[in-house]
Amino acid sequence: MERTSIGIVLNGVTGRMGYRQHLVRSLLAIREQGGLLARDGSRIWPELTLVGRNEAKLAEIADRHGLTSYTTDLAAALADPSHQIYFDAQVTAQREKAIRAAIEAGKHVYTEKPLAEDVAGSLDLARLAAEKGIKNGVVQDKLFLPGLRKLKRLVDSGFFGRILSVRGEFGYWVFEGDWQVAQRPSWNYRAEDGGGIIVDMFPHWHYVLEQIFAPVTSVTAHIATHIPERVDETGQIYKATADDAAYGIFELAGGIVAQINSSWTVRVNRDELVEFQVDGTHGSAVAGLRECRIQHRGTTPMPVWNPDLPVTEDFRSQWQTVPDNEPFDNGFKVQWEAFLRHVVDGEPFPWDFLAGVRGVQLAELGLQSAREGRRVEVEELSL
Repeated sequence: MERTSIGIVLNGVTGRMGYRQHLVRSLLAIREQGGLLARDGSRIWPELTLVGRNEAKLAEIADRHGLTSYTTDLAAALADPSHQIYFDAQVTAQREKAIRAAIEAGKHVYTEKPLAEDVAGSLDLARLAAEKGIKNGVVQDKLFLPGLRKLKRLVDSGFFGRILSVRGEFGYWVFEGDWQVAQRPSWNYRAEDGGGIIVDMFPHWHYVLEQIFAPVTSVTAHIATHIPERVDETGQIYKATADDAAYGIFELAGGIVAQINSSWTVRVNRDELVEFQVDGTHGSAVAGLRECRIQHRGTTPMPVWNPDLPVTEDFRSQWQTVPDNEPFDNGFKVQWEAFLRHVVDGEPFPWDFLAGVRGVQLAELGLQSAREGRRVEVEELSL
C-alpha cells in the first residue's frame, strides 16, 4: 500500500514523557501497526528525527529502535524541508523559544503542555500560528483515557440529570531523593526552572472540566510546599521553591462546583492515581484513568448516620462498573493519530493552541488566587 510520509522533529525525546509516551507508545506504535490510514487510502507514515542536547543519549535511543536520524542542532532540523511537523516535550522553560522558531520555519506544531510559561507568551504563540496558517495542537491526553471517555459517555447520555459537583483527587508520594530516588526530575520542584504542581496540573484540570462538563468561570486555590528540601539527581540537597500541593475550587458554567486536590506529598488510598467523583440529581459516578463506576438514583441506598455502631454496609459493592463497550488504545497515541489526520487530511482538531492558552491561564490565575487569598474570575480569551 502507498505511503504518505510525514517528517516529524521530536524535541525532548530523552525525557520520560517524550520517550515513553510519544516516541515508543505513540509514533513507533503507529509505525508498528503499518502506519495510519489516510482519507485517500494511503498509509500515513511518521518519519522521525530525534532532537536533544545529549548526542550520546540520542544515538543510544535511535540505535535501540532502529532509527537513523538524530541531531543536537534544532535549527538545522527545522530548516530541513522534509520535516513538516515539530513536536516539543522539553522542559517548560525551553518550549516557547523552540515553538516560535518552528512556526517561523513554517512547521505544523504539536506540543506537550503547558504551551509556554505564562499567558502572554502562550497567546503570542497562538496568534503567530494563526497568522502563519500552521496547524497546531496541545497534548490533552487525559481526555482519551478509558475512564474519562466512559465518564464523557455518561455526561452525553444525560445519566447524571443536572450535574451538581465534581470532586477530584490526584497525586502520590514523590520520594525526596535521599533514602529513595525521586520518581520525578528535580526541576519540577524549582519555580525558577518552571516547576510547580499548579503549572503542571491545572492545565490538565482545565481541559478535563471544560470539555467533559462546562467552561471554568472562577478559581480559588491554596498552594503549599510541604517538602522544603529535596535531593537532586547528583545527590545534592536543594531548596524546593515550587508548590508541591494545590487545593483548588473551580466554579463552572451552569452552577457546577468542582474541587480538585493535586499533591506530590500524598500516599495513595484510592483505586487509581487520579479519581473524579461526579454527583448529579439522577446519578453519580467515580472515574479513574481506566475504570468508571456508577450509582443511579433508583439504586441509591439510604445510609443513616450512627457513630455508636460499626459500619455494616459495603458501600463500594453498591456501585456498578461501566463496561468498555469499545476498544481503548493508548491516549497519547489516539491524539497523535488525530493530529496526523488533521495535518494530512484536514480533519478537525479542537485541542489547538488556544485551548492550551486557556490551560495556562487557569494555572496563572490559580497562582494569583493563592498569592492574594481570594477567588479569581476567569475571563474569556480570544486571538
